[in-house]
Amino acid sequence: MTELVITIIVSVFASSGFWLFIQTVWSTRKKKKSAEDRLLMGIGFSKISDLGMRYIERGWVTKEEYSDLDKYLYQPYREMGGNGTAERIMEQVKKLPFKEADHD
Repeated sequence: MTELVITIIVSVFASSGFWLFIQTVWSTRKKKKSAEDRLLMGIGFSKISDLGMRYIERGWVTKEEYSDLDKYLYQPYREMGGNGTAERIMEQVKKLPFKEADHD
């Protein structure tokens, strides 16, 4: 009985159909992951650009704004392989003076 089970398992792993199935599943997941990555990168870049340019044009940034931009957007974006444009924006934001937000 054990020999039969081993023979079946070895036959399944040795079959080209099994490996074609694994390759197809892997390829589909990779394409989906790639599309998700590109979408996240695009959203991250857009938000970094929008907020960063708003702070640069304003001429100052609060500590909370800077921390949120860096921690939740820029660092993950960079770790995913983001390009130099967001890095240049962050370098400009880093040079801005900190100011407390006016609370009306």
